[in-house]
Order: sequence, then structure tokens, then C-alpha cells
Amino acid sequence: MSSSSDVAAESFDSSRVARSATHLTQPFFWSVRRELWENRSIYIAPPAVAAVALLGFLISTLTGRFALATTHKQQALTLPYDFAAGVIMLTTMAVGVFYSIETLYGERRDRSVLFWKSLPVSDLTTVLSKAIVPIFILQFIGFAVTVALQFVMLTLSSAMLLGRGQSPATLWSEIAFFEMSLMLLYHLFTIHMLWHAPIYSWLLMVSAWSRRVPFLWAVLPPLAIIAIEKLAFNTSHFAHLLGYRFMGGAESMTMGDDMPIHPGTHLTPARFLGTPGLWIGLVVAAAFLLAAVRLRRYRGPI
Repeated sequence: MSSSSDVAAESFDSSRVARSATHLTQPFFWSVRRELWENRSIYIAPPAVAAVALLGFLISTLTGRFALATTHKQQALTLPYDFAAGVIMLTTMAVGVFYSIETLYGERRDRSVLFWKSLPVSDLTTVLSKAIVPIFILQFIGFAVTVALQFVMLTLSSAMLLGRGQSPATLWSEIAFFEMSLMLLYHLFTIHMLWHAPIYSWLLMVSAWSRRVPFLWAVLPPLAIIAIEKLAFNTSHFAHLLGYRFMGGAESMTMGDDMPIHPGTHLTPARFLGTPGLWIGLVVAAAFLLAAVRLRRYRGPI
């Protein structure tokens, strides 16, 4: 009798834990879906830019500007694919920046924050659901669009080679499509997600604080610090720090003159994980996000 009651108690506890976990995850899941519903540029801009890049590649291929046959320079073959990946990465970065600076400010400006705060969703859940969009979701969308674009480019090039009576085997071996895709995923995860997390977090905090023109409030304080430091001490440490955050992260890989997604690049994840700048940046990002949570809690509509 006691054993059956113990089993029933354990079953009740497990179901209660399951309900509690569902209660915690469902608001976050629906909050993320809300962001995707309300901000269509997140999933429209990268494919739109990819379509334009594909059109340009098709025109350049038909006019013979890029060599499709076997060449002695691998860079001549990989250049269009590197360019396509770079364009998509710049697009996702631009969308992420404008999304981050507008999202919390926008809901206060149109006063929709009053409606969203009336729902049983915490400020922490709301801010985290917004932070995950530029830091993770946009990067995975960019990765999927880039891989699809490069695959279509490679297929079109192979078809044109076959139409000219040439074998596309050399093209596929030189491009190394699957290795290039893995390199792209690694680059996006280390640099665009982890390394750039403080940038998006800072923009979210400014978006939660600013009462008008949040973009200027995001840009002017760093510029003011740079100017004051230069005038007062004739140094540029803060400017170098910002440049290191924007363009740094080189510890994640060792490369020559090629793009970081080139298969010839050597990955150094251990060195990257041992970089103090990575962990300091993540701590700063967490501090900015916590500040954004607090600001959203007490900041009213504009």
C-alpha cells in the first residue's frame, strides 16, 4: 500500500515539475514568435538580399566575368561565394542593429507596452526573447540563407559547365561546399553570436532607456568618451577597445588572405575560449540585459 502511494506521489511530483517547466518555457516561446510576427524584416531581408546577389551572380556568369572552368587560382573560383556570404552577414548585422535599437523603444512609443505588460509575461522573459533575435535567430537565418544561396550558385555553375561540355568535378573540389558551410557556422557562432553579444545588448539597453532618437543615444556616448579621452590624455584606448569589439575575435581562427569561411582557415576554438575579452564581453552583455530588464519594468510609455 505504501509503495503504491509512493509511486502516486512521485508521479504527482513529476507532473507538477513538467507543468512548471511548461509554464516557464511557453511564455518565452510565444514571446519569440511575437517578435518574428511583428518584425518581418528578420526573415525577409536576408532572402531578399540573397535574391539580388543571385541575380548579380547569374548575370556575371552569363557574361563570363567569373571563370567557371578549371583555373590555376582558387581565389577566382571562391570569390563570388565569399562575396555572397559577406553580403548576407552584413545584412543580418544591419537588421540586428536596427531591430535592437528600436524594439523596446518602439513598444513604449506606440504605447503597446501597456498591453504587453498586462499579460503574464515577466520583463526578463520579454527582454531575453528580444535579445535572442539579433544574437542567435538572425544568425541562424543568415546561415541558412547563405548555404542555400551558395548551393544554388554552385548548381547553376555546374549546369553551365555541363552545357559547355566540361566536368564540374574540379569546381566542386575547389569550392569545398560542405567545409565552407561548416566554417561559416563556426564563424557566425564565435564572432557574430558570442563576440558581438555586448553590442546588441548595449543597443537593447539604450532602446529601453531612451525617450527619443535612440540611435543617437547609442552612438553619441561612445563618441563623446573617445573625444574626451583624446583631448584630455591624447590617447585612444577606448577607441581601440571598441574597434577590438567590432572587428576582433581573431583568436577564434588563423587565416591568411582568404575570407574567414574559407576551408583553408584553421580553427582555434581553445584559444578563443581562453580569450579574456570573450568572457568580459559576455559579462558586460549580461549586465546590459539586466539593466534593460529593470528599465522596462519602471520605464513608462513615451
